[in-house]
Amino acid sequence: MSAKALMRRELLAARRLLTGRDVERAAEALARRALALPELSGARTVAAYVSVGREPGTRALLDALRARGVRVLLPVLLPDNDLDWAPYEGAGSLAQAGRGLLEPGGERLGPDAVLAADAVLLPGLAVDGRGMRLGRGGGSYDRVLARLSAAGAHPALIVLLYDAEVAARVPEEPHDHLVDAVVTPTGSRHFSGG
Repeated sequence: MSAKALMRRELLAARRLLTGRDVERAAEALARRALALPELSGARTVAAYVSVGREPGTRALLDALRARGVRVLLPVLLPDNDLDWAPYEGAGSLAQAGRGLLEPGGERLGPDAVLAADAVLLPGLAVDGRGMRLGRGGGSYDRVLARLSAAGAHPALIVLLYDAEVAARVPEEPHDHLVDAVVTPTGSRHFSGG
């Protein structure tokens, strides 16, 4: 088993131990911390995602951003694991999709819509002190990050995690990208290499 696969397995096992109340409390704190970030307070367009299962919760954050007048884009998983994007129009506009995901039901804007984002909120399982993010391994966000890089777009890249998921070191591969910041329920941290 690769170092990444082993680390993913351990982190997902720890998430499975969280109660629904743990997840709910963390989501409330995460939203407060994230909304205080300068990268989000000045953003006009934010690419985000809908948390599912035991992922750090994003729904309160999505609604708060929308209430501020921010245009929130949510991913729609394509058959090849790339991501299309659609505007978030409230919790009632979300529909069940494959893999247990919730996706927006509105107009599809195309994979390049993410290029207009001032900030991109990334799911993940861990981040280290350099800003190296460990994702779930599906490659969808690797494509998004490569698309941003190829277009010369530089939105703030922010990963949302639980406190225990800020690690000493995350295994990396050549296609991995550094992030600019991490937000956890107890704080946020910026990285110089992202």
